[in-house]
Amino acid sequence: QVQLVESGGGLVQAGGSLRLSCAASGRTISTYGMGWFRQAPGKEREFVAAIDWTGGSLYYADSVKGRFTISRDNAKNTVYLQMNSLKPDDTAVYYCAAANTFAAVTTERRYDYWGQGTQVTVSS
Repeated sequence: QVQLVESGGGLVQAGGSLRLSCAASGRTISTYGMGWFRQAPGKEREFVAAIDWTGGSLYYADSVKGRFTISRDNAKNTVYLQMNSLKPDDTAVYYCAAANTFAAVTTERRYDYWGQGTQVTVSS
């Protein structure tokens, strides 16, 4: 079993930055594909970013490309999401997820473990 705990969310003004962290426990995530998803009020959860086990393959939703960066530190069993140039439309609960595969995965149903989420609110 893998437990995931997100942190780093909060309230920020438009144009600002936040860095989300996802700390894993229970087992190493070094061979897992990791991803970030988000869910805004009244909307379905959507893909944000994914990273493969080496950190060499990255995928982003078009809406965040160029502004968000996903990274991982396998030694710390942690995944990060650096969010820059934030917009009010980025307001959502952000979830970290782990997929039992080496690849970077963009499909929600392929993820095996999920965190509880962290709230990000961007004011205009």
